[in-house]
Amino acid sequence: MSVFATLVERLADLLQPLFGTSAAAAAIVLFTALVRLLVHPLSRAAARGQKARTALQPKIAELRGKHGKDPERLQRAVLELHAREKVSPLAGCLPGLLQVPAFFLLYHLFSSDTIGGRANELLGHALFAAPLGGRWADALQGGILGGAGLVYAGLFAVVAVVAAFSYRLSKRMTAANPVLPAGQGEQVPGLGAVTRVMPFLSFFTLVTVAVVPLAAALYVVTSTAWSTVERAVLYR
Repeated sequence: MSVFATLVERLADLLQPLFGTSAAAAAIVLFTALVRLLVHPLSRAAARGQKARTALQPKIAELRGKHGKDPERLQRAVLELHAREKVSPLAGCLPGLLQVPAFFLLYHLFSSDTIGGRANELLGHALFAAPLGGRWADALQGGILGGAGLVYAGLFAVVAVVAAFSYRLSKRMTAANPVLPAGQGEQVPGLGAVTRVMPFLSFFTLVTVAVVPLAAALYVVTSTAWSTVERAVLYR
């Protein structure tokens, strides 16, 4: 944790001439971008996997016509087809899963009063009037139109725009690549239900931003915006 704190402090020092008192917030955004760059090759692989799964749909339709009366045999045949073609139905989950540790590092870093036995100096940093270790509930104490309240209002507005764009993108992708219903060759048990929920997931970011420290909220907002743009480019 202390090593990670030092990394954030060094990035903040580098950005201080450009961003002044909001340098630590800018450092978190930069850190998020670096994490996303590291997992970008996996995102590209996931996009290729999605296109490969789409190409398999005619073969899956043939299997459904052949084994439609035996759901268990049909599901086994579909999974065997994916294994034979070296296409993983869950490959798209890896980019998101690999970002979880970075999120929790930021969460704990800006939720801890001490780091390595010393006072956590990062808690003294802010984004304009909103402390990076504070939460939305803290900002409301100063009024919705207070400095910290306006910072959160701006974040909520960004999340709403990104979520709306992501919703439309997910709906379009789902319509173009429908998942077979359960019992009719569904690629993975439960995948159909997950796919139906996917278009709404970006809106849950609003809840996350409201309950985590502002530093972690910045990570979530930046990562969500990056992911949405990335998907729009890779899956076009």
